Amino acid sequence: MSKRLTLVLLLVSMVMASFAFAVEKGPISDIVYFNVRMKEEIALKDTAEGMTDIFMYGVPGPVIFGLDQATRDKLDLYTVPSGSWSLLMNPVPNQAPYTLEVAGKEVFNAFAIKEVRFAMNFLINRQFVTDEILGGAGFPAFTMATEGQPGTYKYNLLATKFGFTAEGNETLAIEEITKAMQAAAELPANAGKLVKKADGFWYFNNEPVTIKFIIRVDDPNGRLRLGEYVSNQLEKAGLKVEKLLWDRSKAGRTVYGGSDPKDLVWQMYTEGWGAGATRAFWEHIVAQMYAPWYGYMPGNQTEGYWNYVQDEIDEVTMKAYTGNFLTEDEYWELALRGLELGLEEAVRIYVVNQQDFFTANAARLVDRFAYGLGDGLNGWSIKTAKTQDGVLFVTLFSAMGSLFMDAWDPIGTDGFSSTYSSAIAENLYDPAMFESPASAIQTPLRAIPIEVDTKVRRDEEGNVVGDFDVPANAINYDPVSEKWVEVGEGHKSMSMATYEFKFGNFHHGQPTTIADFLYAQGFLNEWANKEGDDDPLYEQGYSSKLKEQQDTLIGWVIHPDDTITVYFNYNFPASKERVAGWGAPGISVSASGQPVGCAWEIIEALALMITEGSQSGTTYAITRDPAVTEVDVLSPSCVKDIAAKLKEMIDRKYIPNYIKGFVTEEEVLARYNAALNFIDKYGHAYISNGQYYLAKFDTASNFAELRAFRDPTYPYEKGYWKEYLRATRLRIDHLDVPAISTFGMDINVVVDVSEVLYPEDTAVPATKGSVVVTLITDTGEFSFDATFVGDGFFEAVIPASALEGLAAGSYNVMAIASLEGAVPASASAQVVLY
Repeated sequence: MSKRLTLVLLLVSMVMASFAFAVEKGPISDIVYFNVRMKEEIALKDTAEGMTDIFMYGVPGPVIFGLDQATRDKLDLYTVPSGSWSLLMNPVPNQAPYTLEVAGKEVFNAFAIKEVRFAMNFLINRQFVTDEILGGAGFPAFTMATEGQPGTYKYNLLATKFGFTAEGNETLAIEEITKAMQAAAELPANAGKLVKKADGFWYFNNEPVTIKFIIRVDDPNGRLRLGEYVSNQLEKAGLKVEKLLWDRSKAGRTVYGGSDPKDLVWQMYTEGWGAGATRAFWEHIVAQMYAPWYGYMPGNQTEGYWNYVQDEIDEVTMKAYTGNFLTEDEYWELALRGLELGLEEAVRIYVVNQQDFFTANAARLVDRFAYGLGDGLNGWSIKTAKTQDGVLFVTLFSAMGSLFMDAWDPIGTDGFSSTYSSAIAENLYDPAMFESPASAIQTPLRAIPIEVDTKVRRDEEGNVVGDFDVPANAINYDPVSEKWVEVGEGHKSMSMATYEFKFGNFHHGQPTTIADFLYAQGFLNEWANKEGDDDPLYEQGYSSKLKEQQDTLIGWVIHPDDTITVYFNYNFPASKERVAGWGAPGISVSASGQPVGCAWEIIEALALMITEGSQSGTTYAITRDPAVTEVDVLSPSCVKDIAAKLKEMIDRKYIPNYIKGFVTEEEVLARYNAALNFIDKYGHAYISNGQYYLAKFDTASNFAELRAFRDPTYPYEKGYWKEYLRATRLRIDHLDVPAISTFGMDINVVVDVSEVLYPEDTAVPATKGSVVVTLITDTGEFSFDATFVGDGFFEAVIPASALEGLAAGSYNVMAIASLEGAVPASASAQVVLY
């Protein structure tokens, strides 16, 4: 054999060896198939028989308990208190005399009376709903703070201060509703019009005072039954109910922006919520569920609609949300005041938290995968699930049988509004940072904070201000001049953070660069700020969701090594990770609140289709409005217009203002051409940066195929996140508190604690961690450290001295078990003091 041939063979073997030892990038499974079932029982049967691997839907207790044992034995259960039900009321006009004109007719709205709304808290027996409708698999709920999640007990204590109880008080509720209606009847404007007749019902202008109640018919075992129960209770109080038995799509479109509240199409809706994440902090959920500015209250901040207004809730929740406070105590004052006002206003009231059961095929899955301890199965479940053949089948539940019920709009507030679209899309996108499903701590993904610091003080006027000097050469995008400008001298910020980035390619093969972050920041500034009455680059709902956070940014300093230092006004003394998460640059411009993000050239094409027009002549917008068409990167007609706009951008050699001076013409044209090639190959325009890309989908057969993004530039190796998320947490199995105790005696408390390995869910008696026991009173909270006394047991003493001055009665005792890097566990019990 010649030396040359020997050398060639050696080189070939070396190349083959390098391929053999090359580390695969991306998620564990190679392919993920999504489908849908219209009945929970069928989906569970499919999962048990191995026809699907994961049923990604929280099934209520009665359905799971109704399965035969042979079927249950084939299922691996993930039990999480992840769902909740609430009632949203339309309070228009929210002032006396509580009437408005609808289609030329004067109408009386009972829910415009705050006292009537508030009385709903007593009219509903939440324990009945828990026991009879949820089959005991849940908890009565009074606030947005899900039972059992960390950081929630202070919020839920407010319910006891309002006198709310699980059983309610039907007699009191009817008395209060009657009193409020009588007071309304005595108003001069309603004199002789609003009367209660002998049949026990209220009438206005000789027609029954009616509540138009949208009830989710596609949840037959849950919210349909809840709606029937609440309807019966309302009629006991003398208010007729018109039951609108609608599916999710019609109900959601109508309630959340599709109708003006003053048209009184609806007056109450049976809402259902997923937890969304495992949370350690809840002030942003207070804002979401009770503050008008966040866009989830009647009117949805839609320009031209009647919108619910409550200025004090807006003020305190904005401060809590944007970190405008000095200390942790001030944070709690703001957040709890926001909730207190929300409970008083009673536009949205919570009914129950669900104990949801998520299921997987025990034989097909190699082991347990990651899941949210507070929200159940999520994108991390898909990314960490492992089957023998690398193919994962995932089933979702939809009574309508549709996976594609809403627009894949990567910009507006209404995009990805269903659990179906977000369940698929969150696998396609990598955010800058994320809340860990295991610890609830903000965790770096694409933006890695390497320095984070906060300096705040109170100025002479009492305002919280920052103490960092912002460099004069820091830049921010100015929507008026439409360019990046230096902020200049004299600016201060509360916080600063420097980030390095894990870049990698987008799904169409183009690299992520600093320009992607610049584009997103510029776009957000432009579309969230109104420059005049005819500003085409402004949408009120979009601005309402994003402007408060955008306004906290002072400027960026971009360094030669592609790190960015961000100066911003956000303070959160309890978590430096949360501060880092607030300022982290990313690629998403979405106001939906969902984890979605698209390459900037797709966003810009959509923006130009809205402001300049489309090839087809379709009028596009980023809102769900019957007068226009919402942009949708899956819709064939919209995708065709996107492609046409990209070709036009190529012809114009168009460069968006947000990245002028930061990219070359060649780089921009390469992005446009790559996007066109991607659209041509895959038939859609959702081009992102995540562990999977959308390879195929069919809206008619309700099917989606995701393929692992194995690009060598992807920053994380296969299996990395499964190991990273593995953790040990504590679980309180029992809190032993005497049922009755007398003044002058210590109260001995024993806490039974286990160490639980996540995600395996195997437990052993705890030998580490810390436990704090707190006595909660009307005048304050008194905390005492528990002492480890043996495997799994901690003991604490509430001394007799802590009870001095308390009135006889029932008091809550709370235990919190903590382990560094894990979600704290909590449990509560009551003791009667006499």
